[in-house]
Amino acid sequence: MLVTMKEILDIAEERHSAVGAFNSPNLEIIMAVIAAAEKNKQPVMLTHAEVHESVMPIHIIGPIMLHIAKQAKVPVCVHLDHGDTLTYIEKALEIGFTSIMYDGSLLSYKENVVHTKKAVALARKYGASIEAEMGILGGRESGSTPTERPIEDMYTDPHDAARFVKETGIDALAASFGTAHGFYTTTPKLDFERIKKIKELVHIPLVMHGGSGVSPADYKTAISLGIRKINYYSYMARAGVEAIKTLLAKEDVQFFPDLALAATKKMEEDVSRAMQVFGNKSI
Repeated sequence: MLVTMKEILDIAEERHSAVGAFNSPNLEIIMAVIAAAEKNKQPVMLTHAEVHESVMPIHIIGPIMLHIAKQAKVPVCVHLDHGDTLTYIEKALEIGFTSIMYDGSLLSYKENVVHTKKAVALARKYGASIEAEMGILGGRESGSTPTERPIEDMYTDPHDAARFVKETGIDALAASFGTAHGFYTTTPKLDFERIKKIKELVHIPLVMHGGSGVSPADYKTAISLGIRKINYYSYMARAGVEAIKTLLAKEDVQFFPDLALAATKKMEEDVSRAMQVFGNKSI
């Protein structure tokens, strides 16, 4: 069942839970995510990040994501993650994505507001939901580091966040409070007081980026403070790699589909574990 992000986040808000948003640059990940969502009877978001264009072009994977979402037995939002340009965002909307994220977090506050408002207008034109970001996460979806600034300076300022939401009219806010894209080399230290303050000032759903690799206890604390969407990719994708390594160590595999099936099954298990932490009720 294809829905918008706003519809899915309304469900999460009602349950005081979070919805998982899983970057899905290939068919195996899409199948793993949907299978886990249907097994756990949880709403879910299939996402495509602009940085994955070189891995899988949106004009190829987008229609596949939408077709599978429409056939799913649970609510599914098809979402553009980290759209850097308005041109790419409009391409996603034209394909039929029901939600987009404009990422102007590396811009000045003023520039971020200007470009986010343009992205909001585009999303409204197509009847889609929109997320935007304030603050900078360590690392990017591609694994690069955007800045050498002290980590505390990269966190979302609660009062700036409140202004930003009011000025732009977005549906969800991605906030920086200690998570990072990619793999953690040390245990992340999340600034829960910051997210609590942001939620007191911002009355829309909050989003955790760099969500895979966070402990179950920290997930639950963040959700209790207002996080309603958790982006998840790196550790799921690595689970697929580990499954292939294990199979190749045990068997002389002759056919690639056997590797793909092993990876899909293992990623489904990883997604299912995440969903059981994120959600506290079935639909």
